[in-house]
Amino acid sequence: MTPALPLAVLGAVDAAFSGFRAYAGCDARIRKHRATTRAALRGLAVGTVLLLAPAVTAVLHLLTATDPQRAYATLTAGGLGYLLPLTLYATAVLLSLGAYFLLPFRAGTLAVVIGLGPLTLLRPLAIAAACLGALLNGGGWASFLVGAVAGTAMLSVEPLVHHRWYRPAHATPGNAVAEH
Repeated sequence: MTPALPLAVLGAVDAAFSGFRAYAGCDARIRKHRATTRAALRGLAVGTVLLLAPAVTAVLHLLTATDPQRAYATLTAGGLGYLLPLTLYATAVLLSLGAYFLLPFRAGTLAVVIGLGPLTLLRPLAIAAACLGALLNGGGWASFLVGAVAGTAMLSVEPLVHHRWYRPAHATPGNAVAEH
């Protein structure tokens, strides 16, 4: 099994959530379904473009390898090692989201505070664990490199979306939001 498709799906979902997180808190309206959907689509678009970087890295490695079949097998092993920590992380996120949507309001809010909040902060560690998993699962340094490029791309989505679409118009470089 090639882990490329599940990793691409996880990357796309993560990018959509990153777009949502970039927007979250920027709008005080109660009904903002259209705006949150637009934010998620923006994250998905940016993430899709950024995910080309690890794909190009992997393709370049395969094209320059002396034994492309062995290089492919190594990248596949690394991809599976990369997938395992991310699957565990995504499961924890989905459980927290499920609790948010299925539990009564207060319990759902608590699920966000004790679940999604810390999980968002642990995202870089989950990606670092995935990179280490790629290396330790027999993927070698090439898989570690592809994983690091992918992780960097995914961690860049939210700041890029926030900077492009949700930064306050009156913010100045070097300052927090300037007062009127």
